[in-house]
Amino acid sequence: MRKIFALLSLLIVASMALAACGGGAPSATQAPTDQPAQPAATTAPEQPAATEAPAYHGTLRVNLGAFPDMMDPQKSSFVNEIAVLEMVYEGLTRLDGNLETVPAAAESWKYNDDATELVFTLRKGLTYSDGSMLNAARYEYSLHRNIDPATGGEYASITNDIASAADWNSCTENCDDKKAAVMETVKASHADGAACTGYDDAACDTLTLKFTQPAPYFHTVASLWVTYPAKQELIEAGGEDWWLDSDNHVGNGPFVMTNLEQGVNVHFAPNEVYWAGVPSYDLDYSFITDGAVAFEAYKNNELDINGLAAEDLATVQADPVLSKEAYIYPGSCSFAMMYHQLKAPFNDPKVREAFSYALDRDAWVTDVLKGLGSSTLTWIPKGFPGYKDGETRWGYDPAKAVQTLTDAGYKVEGGKLIGPDGKAIEITDTFSDTPRNRTRNEWLVAKWKEVLGIDIKLDPVESTTYTALTKDINTAPQMYILGWCADYPDPQNWLSVYWKTGAFGQRIGYSNPDLDALLTQADGELDPVKRADLYQQAQDMLVAGIPVSFMWNNVNTYMVKPWVTNINKTPMDFGWIGSMDPLSVTVSEPTK
Repeated sequence: MRKIFALLSLLIVASMALAACGGGAPSATQAPTDQPAQPAATTAPEQPAATEAPAYHGTLRVNLGAFPDMMDPQKSSFVNEIAVLEMVYEGLTRLDGNLETVPAAAESWKYNDDATELVFTLRKGLTYSDGSMLNAARYEYSLHRNIDPATGGEYASITNDIASAADWNSCTENCDDKKAAVMETVKASHADGAACTGYDDAACDTLTLKFTQPAPYFHTVASLWVTYPAKQELIEAGGEDWWLDSDNHVGNGPFVMTNLEQGVNVHFAPNEVYWAGVPSYDLDYSFITDGAVAFEAYKNNELDINGLAAEDLATVQADPVLSKEAYIYPGSCSFAMMYHQLKAPFNDPKVREAFSYALDRDAWVTDVLKGLGSSTLTWIPKGFPGYKDGETRWGYDPAKAVQTLTDAGYKVEGGKLIGPDGKAIEITDTFSDTPRNRTRNEWLVAKWKEVLGIDIKLDPVESTTYTALTKDINTAPQMYILGWCADYPDPQNWLSVYWKTGAFGQRIGYSNPDLDALLTQADGELDPVKRADLYQQAQDMLVAGIPVSFMWNNVNTYMVKPWVTNINKTPMDFGWIGSMDPLSVTVSEPTK
């Protein structure tokens, strides 16, 4: 689930979330099309013990675009934030190169008969990169911290399936009883049930989770960054901004963070005690938000992997060298024009309908994205479970756009939208400020002007600030583009995780109790056919309410130097191509 919000600031609109050589684009790895309703007990396959690090072959230099607004596992949500964290930490499970959930820190897991309880058993001898012990109590702390309302976690709602979690997370005062209840539903122990004695208890290898209703997908939720076991003592000693010091990122993932220069660079070295093996290269992240500058850096061999922007596509295709370095393949993100439901005029669904009818998605994909994407009127992308083919509601229809506004009592005078009360309403389009994003948003508001006659003000905002604004219902702009990228291939991730009241949709003031009830029913349904039907009903209800204008699905587009090989690409490559399976990647000496 990575997702979170798709922050593709370098390539599209923000740096959010939200996120592979050959003569042509390689064929794409497709997302799985189904998931078991209730997994059986799962045990890790035999893995070779981590050995001495292989010979060092170089540094993989990747541009991520906007610098993360946050790099705290229990507070992060955007793809550029996750791209940093997933290199340093690891959850109880992980998604492999086929986007299947496999054992990670946990060697096995098992549900009870009705999937209301889940027990993880950790691997023996797990350590952090500094050699200190890693036991189940660390994961207990991470989950407690994610639920704790004092944390203010951006993904807190994703653990609300845990019994009493929603009560504690929403509590504002006198919360001791609610906290105590969660201590009993998220509990680390010895295998025989004996209580753990602390973080140095080697026998503390079992984590038990109890749910309010069946949650047969939660072993996959356990792969997410909210479970990452950042050290409690480092978090507490470091204070609110503990994550800005690389020394505080002592993790259990494939890499060790060795340098963090805010706004500029994050550098990683191989974790030589990582249980699954040792990367054969260092990893270096740059944060260049100007796409033209980043492209020049790539052409000058200052970067090994960089996003391929639509503005550079023709240049790449015409170049005999660059054309062999382009990877273009299906992604897993949906982008939408977000409308704040509590800010006029978008508190009126008829205005949202009119703006959606006036949005020429096909022209956006053709003229702006140069074909690097596909227009959509739904939330779940093609190739993912729950995708609905043939949706036509709110599609481009200029005449209907104008008529809808008129019928709702609005008129346009001198470029201003006049409401039914006779008062003018100013409309502002906020976006992550780069030269290319300015051009793109100028195109967008010009099209709305052409159809509706409304002058829309452009509001460019620094990229990291833009990310921060969109995370809070009180600061989220009136109108802006943002996306969502799959955390895992299941409609629950697209619908319940995003649109339930209190989740990400609430940042634009969206709440629909009827949808909540339908999604809760779907989440707990063990029959896969009934479950799929309930989610389809939920998506139909979501689209009918026109909370946003669904716009396009992405394709992953990367430029990769020929000395970077053995890449296992997936639709969920948000930060960089191959990031889902970094151990497979090989970096050789650059050629001049």
